[in-house]
Amino acid sequence: LQDALEKAGVQTRVMTAIEMHEVAEPYIRRRAIRHMEKGRVVILAAGTGNPYFTTDTAAALRALELNADILLMAKNRVNGIYSDDPRINPQARRFLRISHKEAFERNLRVMDASAFSLCRENNLPILVFAMNEERAIERAVAGEPVGTLVAAGETILEEPVGVQPWA
Repeated sequence: LQDALEKAGVQTRVMTAIEMHEVAEPYIRRRAIRHMEKGRVVILAAGTGNPYFTTDTAAALRALELNADILLMAKNRVNGIYSDDPRINPQARRFLRISHKEAFERNLRVMDASAFSLCRENNLPILVFAMNEERAIERAVAGEPVGTLVAAGETILEEPVGVQPWA
């Protein structure tokens, strides 16, 4: 990711809570904020460095620590959040938008429970999208409709059209 961004002329810094000086700076919240103030993209890698915390929880925690506007969750085999497992249920419909409250009440398992609770309690929007779709990250960062947005507002379901949810 860093290489691709730098080839596009974007200044980046990779930071991690686990020491690996050859490839990343140590994660220090104030330093990460300073990099962003200077217009650099900060890539946070390797979780929190603590056992029992998933990468989802690390992402939610760091997003909140750094006052992020949104948490982007690029997934491997799914292009959003569905009403049911689309691989099992062909009638499953993708949510284009759903609130934290409704996602929680429906037990949709957007991410691990700790991470989702952090986002929900702090009203941090989450965008879930397929990372293998062409230009998906670029489109997500540009604010184009991609995947499912978990945020305040009314729920919007996609019409069933036999879309294959996995890339």
